[in-house]
Amino acid sequence: MTLLADNSPILLKTQELCAAIAGDPTFLQFQTRIEKFLDDDAARAQYKGTHEMGEHLHQKQHAGLELGAEEIKAFEAARDALFENAVACEFMDAQRALETLRKQITKHIGMTLELGRVPTADDLAESTGGCCGGGGGGCGCHDGEDGHSHGGGGCCGGGEGEGDAGHDHGHGGGGCGCH
Repeated sequence: MTLLADNSPILLKTQELCAAIAGDPTFLQFQTRIEKFLDDDAARAQYKGTHEMGEHLHQKQHAGLELGAEEIKAFEAARDALFENAVACEFMDAQRALETLRKQITKHIGMTLELGRVPTADDLAESTGGCCGGGGGGCGCHDGEDGHSHGGGGCCGGGEGEGDAGHDHGHGGGGCGCH
């Protein structure tokens, strides 16, 4: 018998977890926000354009090139306009919340496999910290997992426009700026 055989306790509990997530009212609200964004061609184009502009500046800066004042102003104007778009903001908030959920579930499972037991609150607290992904709400500037760089705590998201390596994360302390 393997750990993931059909009808194994682990697989059954995994399916129960998936069903709990899929049926959660908050999760369903996030799904609705994401679908609304995906159905809005203008919001998607605005998001994509702003993201691409930010990526270009980010790559340019990491290559050691100086950013021009005009291109920074253009990005900030595009970002501010994006934050005014409620559909895009709700999408970014939903995306961030679902990514946080995914990371927390992965952390619990990973620690269980590592420790050989269910992690305690102390175990989980000890594993947080570090910069950009150590459980403290990384900035997303290095991994781009969700296709969007944003602040959120840790070393990178202290406040509007603050961040590591001198690059702007735009979202400050964790929100998209629309609330």
